[in-house]
Amino acid sequence: MSEPAQQATTGLDDAPESDGLDISPGKIAFPVVMGRTSEFFDFFVYGIAAVLVFPYLFFPDSDPVQATLKSFAVFSLAFIARPIGSIIFMAIDRNFSRAAKLIGALFLLCGSTMAIAFLPSYAQVGMLAPVLLAVFRFGQGLGWGGAWDGLPSLLSLSAPANRRGWYAMVPQLGAAIGFMLACGMFYVFTRALSQEDFMAWGWRFPFFVALALNVVALFARLRLVVTPEFKRLFDEKELQPRRVIETIRTHPRQVFVGALIPLATYAMFHLVTIFPLSWTTLYTDHDAADFLGSLFLGSVVGGLGIMLSGVLADRVGRRGQLGIAAVLIGIFSFFAAPLLGSDTTGGRTTYVIVGFALLGLSLGQASNAIASRFESIYRYTGAAVTSDIAWLVGAGFAPLVALGLCSKFGLEYVGYYLLSGAVVTLGALAFSRTLETVR
Repeated sequence: MSEPAQQATTGLDDAPESDGLDISPGKIAFPVVMGRTSEFFDFFVYGIAAVLVFPYLFFPDSDPVQATLKSFAVFSLAFIARPIGSIIFMAIDRNFSRAAKLIGALFLLCGSTMAIAFLPSYAQVGMLAPVLLAVFRFGQGLGWGGAWDGLPSLLSLSAPANRRGWYAMVPQLGAAIGFMLACGMFYVFTRALSQEDFMAWGWRFPFFVALALNVVALFARLRLVVTPEFKRLFDEKELQPRRVIETIRTHPRQVFVGALIPLATYAMFHLVTIFPLSWTTLYTDHDAADFLGSLFLGSVVGGLGIMLSGVLADRVGRRGQLGIAAVLIGIFSFFAAPLLGSDTTGGRTTYVIVGFALLGLSLGQASNAIASRFESIYRYTGAAVTSDIAWLVGAGFAPLVALGLCSKFGLEYVGYYLLSGAVVTLGALAFSRTLETVR
């Protein structure tokens, strides 16, 4: 093993490092949060529309359950495209610049999201409508894969040693804020418009908003990425793009185990956001707008859970914090079906609130647990690639698989799905201890 590899930052808790340049983590935090907010807003707008709109506009020849399953199959395409996007845009990064990569990726992500707003329905153009939906969903995934800018890793490495857990959770706040914005907009439009107006044009407006949000996020990130001081800081931390194949070849165990560690988190991710909305609208009389209100409240609780994860990680370590969250998700899995299948709206709302709290507690440290497994020279590419695989395996097909199983075999399969994710996470955490020195 080479000397750099022997000194790798491969544990789940980062060791203190010298900043080298006098740049505060707070200066990095805002563009990081803005960037993640814009990305997750794009994806949650699509996810909510995949339940409330797309089954009826693009797959009207199927019954509601089958139409929603088809919509979720298209939803999964972005997670298949994401690793491909990472490979393409990492090459752009190496051969041109990080700014060129970021601009291209965000324009592709934003452009694909905007294009969906203009799509004709199946009634207007037939099969071309779902084909175009799939094409632009794939484009979203390519852009999402290329949007990795390395700023979360830079934030973690630049943070004070005793607050690394706190700063590691900061990027994940973008997920909570992005869902709040997407959920809030759909709540307003489903409340303010008639069903006919919402299906005709109201659902399209949130996709337009993606343009403004992505432009603001792009400039916030570019202000850091292109400045000389941050270029020097990226160089000093060795956060430079490496070839994806080289990264996987030299770090197969880190990639494999790193992709499994956040499985409980990513399994939980869509099972408290997109899936319960589909189950509720298809199998209960719970009003969709009211349930969107519950989801919005849940996202607030999830944001608080993300912040709590930073406090706990600094006290018990990232490995311990992730283990605690996985155990709690495993316990929650036994109550998931009774709560979501409850005859009362209170039971379903409890499922959402508790689920979001556990999601936040787990999500807050999941991403940096992946990044911290690589020494600095491979950290930029390794974090992106491993995260792509983790999202694909853990979250990409979760709504499709969960709804498919539950529609045939019963709601208890949501619990089994969550339990399997928790077991895999705990196993990966235990296995990683035998491979690495935790610092």
